[in-house]
Amino acid sequence: VSFFSDLRTDPWPLVYSPLPVILVFTSYLFIVALGPSCMRQRQRLELRALLLTYNLAMVALSSYMFYEFLVTSVLANYSYLCQPVDYSRSELGMRMARVCWWFFFSKVIELLDTVFLILRKKQEQVTFLHVYHHGSMLFNWWSGVKYVPGGQAFFVGMLNSFVHIFMYGYYALASLGPQMRQHLWWKRYLTILQLCQFVAIAAHSSYNLFTECPFPDGFNTAVLLYVLSLLALFLRFYHQTYVRGKR
Repeated sequence: VSFFSDLRTDPWPLVYSPLPVILVFTSYLFIVALGPSCMRQRQRLELRALLLTYNLAMVALSSYMFYEFLVTSVLANYSYLCQPVDYSRSELGMRMARVCWWFFFSKVIELLDTVFLILRKKQEQVTFLHVYHHGSMLFNWWSGVKYVPGGQAFFVGMLNSFVHIFMYGYYALASLGPQMRQHLWWKRYLTILQLCQFVAIAAHSSYNLFTECPFPDGFNTAVLLYVLSLLALFLRFYHQTYVRGKR
């Protein structure tokens, strides 16, 4: 399958050209590189009310996206084994393309996670895994919305939105202060949920590389390689935090 821009999504905000996403990503790297030194002589910011509002808003957005991915895929009778992109301007085709755009846009908003960590002087949490994951998702989903908004890609967005409901719910509770720590015993299980998500996406993408499916192999290969890199990094994080950390 040749890669041609989807005529439906091509003129949409941030999609029409790679330049806006490159500018957003470059600004993000500048903040990651220069932010800590700018904060060195300043007091750390609490941002408790802002963090609670932001995290609850992200729970709401993730819930909306999960609902849209799930309901649209059911109504359109999507296959979980092989689903080509519906490039038509049908109601369901456009609905799936729109939620793919919202998912991409949520990755732009999520860059604020890093900004808040820097403003709160939690530099130790701005790890390679954190920056790699946040930055790379931008380009992954920009290309997804530009070329394949729907089809096989819906599964990745649906699963990730589901996981993010719990992840931002955890962050919302954590933002209430140290007194909530005793209620956050399930952090380890949140990481396990993320790992299960990567395994499911890897299985979903790899299946289509060995079967005939009219969805670009290039995208399935890219998703598989990317998700394997995340699986390796998250397994390392899990071992350092919960296995070695406990010892």
